[in-house]
Amino acid sequence: MEETRKISDLPMSVHLMVTDPSFWVQQLVDLKYEWICMHAEVLDGLAFRLIDQIHDAGLKAGIVLNPETPIETIFPYIDLLDKITIMTVDPGFAGQRFIDGTLDKIVDLKKLREEKGYKYVIEMDDSSNRKTFKKIDAAGPDIYIVGRSGLFGLTEQIDTSWETMVKDYEETTEKKLINE
Repeated sequence: MEETRKISDLPMSVHLMVTDPSFWVQQLVDLKYEWICMHAEVLDGLAFRLIDQIHDAGLKAGIVLNPETPIETIFPYIDLLDKITIMTVDPGFAGQRFIDGTLDKIVDLKKLREEKGYKYVIEMDDSSNRKTFKKIDAAGPDIYIVGRSGLFGLTEQIDTSWETMVKDYEETTEKKLINE
């Protein structure tokens, strides 16, 4: 973890895919990762304590929801969140099928944010690529996570992959990604 701070001073978001987030949160706080995001499914009565620990350090707290986890799970503390990440595949392995029903969560979270005045950003994670860009864009997350299927697996050169991804997004959504 410390190695990432040696190569970049850009804001970083950490997505904890662990069963015991309480073990990791203080280490990430000490390293001043701007966003610390934990899976709701493993909080087991620790949500308020961990969110407070992150906020008390002046950092941002996020929650990640697996495809089968309803957004109602986080209602007790949703007003405290800075980011909500919706997994669009079962987490853990690249190349899984995109679960279309997860996009409804993004739409619902946008409506809830508007109705209640919440401040969280909505992020979608996984299978963001040429096949899914249009439907993801229609749901309207604030942040897309692109991985192997949308960026890193396109070519062997990151610059070429980036150009291909931007082209794929712009062609499928008919929106300009980068203003030149």
